[in-house]
Amino acid sequence: MRILIVEDEKKTSSFVRKALQAEGYAVDVLHRGDEGLAAALITPFDALVLDIMLPGRDGLSIVKQLRERGNNVPVLLLSARGAVDERIEGLNAGADDYLPKPFELGELVARVRAICRRTQGASRSTVLRLADLSLDTVTREVRRSDQLIHLSPREFRFLEHLLRSAGRICTRMMLLEKVWDYDFDPGTNVVDVYAGRVREKVDGGFEVKLVHTVRGVGYVMKEPQ
Repeated sequence: MRILIVEDEKKTSSFVRKALQAEGYAVDVLHRGDEGLAAALITPFDALVLDIMLPGRDGLSIVKQLRERGNNVPVLLLSARGAVDERIEGLNAGADDYLPKPFELGELVARVRAICRRTQGASRSTVLRLADLSLDTVTREVRRSDQLIHLSPREFRFLEHLLRSAGRICTRMMLLEKVWDYDFDPGTNVVDVYAGRVREKVDGGFEVKLVHTVRGVGYVMKEPQ
């Protein structure tokens, strides 16, 4: 799942980003409200973590704009103020939850998980499928032929990105960007190492192989022709 954090306090956004990434979420971070609104309107994020006091545009007006345009992405509002009337205003604007600062990172992660679960359950399927393989983006359960597959958070993100792109080649650079949040090539074989781990867990012991190497380019998930 992909989360957008819009928070002008860089130290706070860094802590939140690391906490969500540790849970296996792909995370984008922006520090201005106007940039956050623009990104939310063109990118199908699974949830927003949105500060209220932002340069460029405040969080409440971002939520209002999203709802007026029919965008129902789950939103968790953050604010250093936390007065009851402000919480009410945020929820009336269309936010799904509200968390006053300072907060415990564990509580923030739990609230993000909860708003994603509520919204996903109400509106669309959470399960990605290919052949007899399934990946539930909310419960984080992966199965093949009803056999439970245990993945680390990074392996889960790797497989989720491949499944969301099933049938299309994912280059090594694309995987570095989406799974590791790198915008540069670190010059290591980390992508190939994780591809090997995921392939072993997903395809090991099964006659039909779903994870395929595209030599010199990257990887693709598909059923054999």
